Amino acid sequence: MKALALAAVLMLGSAPAEAACRLALALGLDVSGSVNAAEYALQRTGLAAALGHPDVTSALFAQPDLHVRIAVYEWSGSSHQQVVIGWTAITDRTVLDRVIARLARIDQGEDSARRRDLSTALGTAMQTGAGLLDQQRQCWRRKLDLSGDGKQNTGPHPRDMRAVLQDRGTTINALVIGADNPVAGDIRMVEISELLSYFQTWVIMGPDAFVETALGFPDFEAAMVRKLRREMESPVCPGRTEPGLESR
Repeated sequence: MKALALAAVLMLGSAPAEAACRLALALGLDVSGSVNAAEYALQRTGLAAALGHPDVTSALFAQPDLHVRIAVYEWSGSSHQQVVIGWTAITDRTVLDRVIARLARIDQGEDSARRRDLSTALGTAMQTGAGLLDQQRQCWRRKLDLSGDGKQNTGPHPRDMRAVLQDRGTTINALVIGADNPVAGDIRMVEISELLSYFQTWVIMGPDAFVETALGFPDFEAAMVRKLRREMESPVCPGRTEPGLESR
């Protein structure tokens, strides 16, 4: 996929060959038609702020000899999945600050999938993230952190993609973003519950997979902080691999 080929160009840092990777984390941001310009910015700046949050940085650097690698991509339609941060080994605060600064500079220009397609190819977004994680098989854990505010309306159904990916040793977690402005009553909670059920049933997969929720895009940063802490604080056993990696 053309977008994946850009990863090397956009890579912001790399670890020494001998350094061990405890976690490869690919973060997919929903930039489909249901996401307006303000909501797009809240996702982008929210992720940047979450990565710099003291609780997240503490988890990131909790094991200095076992680093975390991060990649970020935006997703919308089936042919529009765009890597914006190539695989980067977060070995120190300087590298992390470069990633945060890069996220803060992202707009809706040529490096955004938003400009080119407004549909919601959730199954393809799962495939893109899994493809990125396949590049990091040496990491002890590989997780896809997929944000979304709606259901698939084009491309392969997440149900079918889960069947394809189930033996790849990949965990998929999700961050469900609820509606911001309900017209009456408890519509927002109803919509979030429905979307939460959809992601739990068809999207997440792998050991200890979970769904975090954001009560609208203004809550995205706080939800991302909770999600990143949970993903990075998972126990790791050196010498063991995730299910499915043994045969690779």
